[in-house]
Amino acid sequence: MEVKKVGLLGGRGYVGQEVVQLLAQHKYLNISSVFSLTKAGQPLDLNAGSDLIYQDLSIENIVLADEDAYILALPNNESHKYVDLIFQHNSKAIIIDLSADHRFDDSWEYRVPELSNNAHSNRISNPGCYASAMQFMLAPLLDILVGSVNLYGISGFSGAGASPNARNDQEALKDNILPYSLVSHLHEREVKAHSYSDILFTPHVGNFFRGIMMTGNFILSESMLPEDIYNLFINYYDHKSLISIQQALPNLQDVQTTSNVIIGGFEVDKEINRLTFCCALDNLLKGAATQAVQNLNSAFGWEDNLGIIER
Repeated sequence: MEVKKVGLLGGRGYVGQEVVQLLAQHKYLNISSVFSLTKAGQPLDLNAGSDLIYQDLSIENIVLADEDAYILALPNNESHKYVDLIFQHNSKAIIIDLSADHRFDDSWEYRVPELSNNAHSNRISNPGCYASAMQFMLAPLLDILVGSVNLYGISGFSGAGASPNARNDQEALKDNILPYSLVSHLHEREVKAHSYSDILFTPHVGNFFRGIMMTGNFILSESMLPEDIYNLFINYYDHKSLISIQQALPNLQDVQTTSNVIIGGFEVDKEINRLTFCCALDNLLKGAATQAVQNLNSAFGWEDNLGIIER
């Protein structure tokens, strides 16, 4: 296979750094340029053999070259101007947008790798981290759900980004959990648009750096035993090597710094057909950077997990 050149716009943040590391270990994706507003001119801390320098990300000074694809690791509401610039430069370039800017845009392909067909567009919108966890939980159950699904998520403070703000304030987080966006969170709207329309999601930030633990409460249309649900998930995610199904509750520490998802802890209240279980994943990797690489692989016609280390 031909090695493809990839440009990364927004390489300073937590997710951008994870993208850099994933591309560095990929045999067929070569990170050829990295752009940053705050680190322009500084060397990229990649490995001893790398001579990459952060290039200027400012829209007035950015210089695009012969990249085959671009990954946009930019804050929400910042992608549009760069998308226009890229397509003026090279209309055939593949763009993977990690922000929420195109998740509701029908001209872009929204793709959750394990839940989607092969990529068919050169404009792909990456799913959000919370939204990924919720959709992994929902997908096997869509035909047997009744009414509202209630989901409670808690994320490490890296999900609030690298720039200081109220949700990554170390003093406020000390011995604490911070709820926020109690209704109409962006990822709730995302899941309603792409998976199941009747969900109620409440996010929180915990005093740990990375990872998401999601707990869901579901009402089923029929009575099922926990082992039935377990087998349903096992069959649904057969051959999806990054997603593990287990009967025991997931442990967040088992997915941190990995590209893996663990779903488990299935319990049933038979009186009301209530099902409760949990999903754990790393918000920076499987919730963002890993799926960007999976989507880029697919856009080039390759297998999703090419170059992804499974641990």
